[in-house]
Amino acid sequence: MLTTLPAALQPGRAEPMGALNRDGGVNFAVFSQNATRIELCIFDDAALAGATAELRRYALQGPHDGIWHGFLPGAGPGLVYGLRAHGPYAPEQGHRFNPHKLLLDPNAREIVGRWAPQPEHHGYEVGHPEGARSFDTRDNAAAALKARVAAPQQSERGTGTAPPQFESGAGLAPRVADADVVIYEVHVKNFSQAHPDIPPALRGRYAALAHPAAIAHFKRLGVTTLELLPVQYHLDEGFLAERGLINHWGYNTIGFFCADPRFAVQPDDPAAVNEEFRQMVHTLHSQGIEVLLDVVYNHTPEGNERGPTISFRGLDNRSWYHLAADDRARCENHSGCGNTLNVAHPRVTQFVLDSLRFWVQEMGVDGFRFDLAPVLGRNAHGFDPHAAFFTALMQDPVLARTRLIAEAWDSGPQGYQVGRFPGRWGEWNDKFRDAMRAYWLRTGQAGGQGGGPSGVSRGEFARRFSASSDLFHHSTRRPTASVNFVAVHDGFTLADFTSHAAKHNHANGEDNRDGRDNELCASFGVEGASTDAAVTTLRWRVRRALMATLLLAQGTPMINAGDELGHSQQGNNNAWNQDNATSWIDWSQADEVMANFTAQLLSLRREEPALRHERWFFSAAAPVGERRLVWLNASGAEMQHHDWQDAGQQVLACHLPAVAGTQPDDHALLIAFNPEPRDQGFTLPAGRWLLRLDSSLQSAPGIVFTEASPFKIPARAVLVLRSINPGQTNKP
Repeated sequence: MLTTLPAALQPGRAEPMGALNRDGGVNFAVFSQNATRIELCIFDDAALAGATAELRRYALQGPHDGIWHGFLPGAGPGLVYGLRAHGPYAPEQGHRFNPHKLLLDPNAREIVGRWAPQPEHHGYEVGHPEGARSFDTRDNAAAALKARVAAPQQSERGTGTAPPQFESGAGLAPRVADADVVIYEVHVKNFSQAHPDIPPALRGRYAALAHPAAIAHFKRLGVTTLELLPVQYHLDEGFLAERGLINHWGYNTIGFFCADPRFAVQPDDPAAVNEEFRQMVHTLHSQGIEVLLDVVYNHTPEGNERGPTISFRGLDNRSWYHLAADDRARCENHSGCGNTLNVAHPRVTQFVLDSLRFWVQEMGVDGFRFDLAPVLGRNAHGFDPHAAFFTALMQDPVLARTRLIAEAWDSGPQGYQVGRFPGRWGEWNDKFRDAMRAYWLRTGQAGGQGGGPSGVSRGEFARRFSASSDLFHHSTRRPTASVNFVAVHDGFTLADFTSHAAKHNHANGEDNRDGRDNELCASFGVEGASTDAAVTTLRWRVRRALMATLLLAQGTPMINAGDELGHSQQGNNNAWNQDNATSWIDWSQADEVMANFTAQLLSLRREEPALRHERWFFSAAAPVGERRLVWLNASGAEMQHHDWQDAGQQVLACHLPAVAGTQPDDHALLIAFNPEPRDQGFTLPAGRWLLRLDSSLQSAPGIVFTEASPFKIPARAVLVLRSINPGQTNKP
């Protein structure tokens, strides 16, 4: 902390953005295209406890191409500061400058203070007849979040050393081949909060994901890549406090350069929070496990025009956000959360890229899943897959090496963009989810006996199983672009959509109005938990068939954490505010049969090259060296047009012949599907076939069949068989 404050700032540099400790002081740089004056406000250490000790204000120099900057000599790590922005308060023009509001630096590396909704955090007078067009003159500095200057990180020290994720030794990033990736979508706290083998002090923390018990589970399953629900610093929505709830999922980011303290062993020490996160990544890397972050660059907690002024709105509302064309006093709401970041603006693009680079270079992560990703490519004319942001991201020397995954829909016009993201992006494929659920949840009767759907055509099932070529087979994209899933954090768990015919979200405090009403699900005759052996046996059969379909399909599979253990949320399909036993995985009730089955599936996927095919399967004569996929009907004949149109038949099989010109022991695979409630006869292709997997668990791997053998596919089951070449052993 400074003992003596200088009278004025020295000339600073317009880059990098934020606060940088250098040359015996701290350089500050912040973007505002429309402000008339930006002030740097310095606080003493008492500010950490919420005191009002604002020691001094300095006018930053500028703007220089929209950047305000200055250098404070003698300052260093630990300095607490905020910003004030002067300019027009003209909501009808999109301007909401109010110097009475202390603003958080968007590029803050450390955030101090405790956020609580208060009227004085708004730039307008709450309750005023003119609403958000009024002006509030109360100073909110005492209760506002503040930034703290962080110690310089490795890339800022000018050491010339490589960023952590590219170092040699134990911290080397695994860089898993695309075809081998298996994603495990996981919430940091939900995974470990009730884990008996993790020390209580670590449960729910970053360190818990790096604990040997956690790593043992990941390795046992065979997942390669963790996709963490948001771990950037977030705020809870004000209305949740009234219900005694919090934003448990964290899709409400305010600190895009800070690890969220709620998952840290020392949450009150921002430096310790970031270090714990780095150590978690380092340890997971040493075990060959990648780390992806679910990131939220589509909106901020400032909400719509009636929301608080925390940072971006006060610095330059018109530049940071999309505003309604017919009334710039209103925010566009393509995110469904009140506002939409204007990533089309060059400085907002720079901000997002800087943030992503920070998480790769300084925190070591391997890639990102972008929430409501079409927002990133929106301009005045809608979504553009060639938007400047995508171009900048793909050529960035750091980010071009990372994994990029889109949630390819938002709430705006033409918001559904699955299949339209550029280059090597992966995309969440909800069409896979819906087709696979509809296929396996069928009850054999139209209308969905027991609350289940009436089914989906075999053609739709086959298209989704083979990586949705109608969506992704264009340009230079590969099958791995299709990120396949049957359940994710947002919606029913696997256990719940096979146990419920309707959502049960009353605990969320919205009278069960929240969450999707049309989510495909089935109770199989009993709503919720059941002691009926026939019902529970049927449910487990369907769950295993769904898991098998997911992990055997062409594309990139993603498992919802806990589905391999039978985790239930008691029918809540929108548990975003449930930081309790509803969301926490109950390890005491873990289903070991399902866990072992999932591990067996992933082992099979690793052992059979055809199941990790990087190029598109061909349904016609295949070029030399390519696999040809042949779909067979129950008679063992190739599916014809009339077969695909026959809605009364649901059994089919995927035959992958051996590839011509490869090693002599290359073999064919047969994957057979029967969603019907009864066993179904099936004629095998010529030759000898070794059973590798039976999802019904009726038969153990190792049984050999021939085309002359009586052969049936068990009810509600997936079978995998491998051809036995002459002279080859029968080992599974």
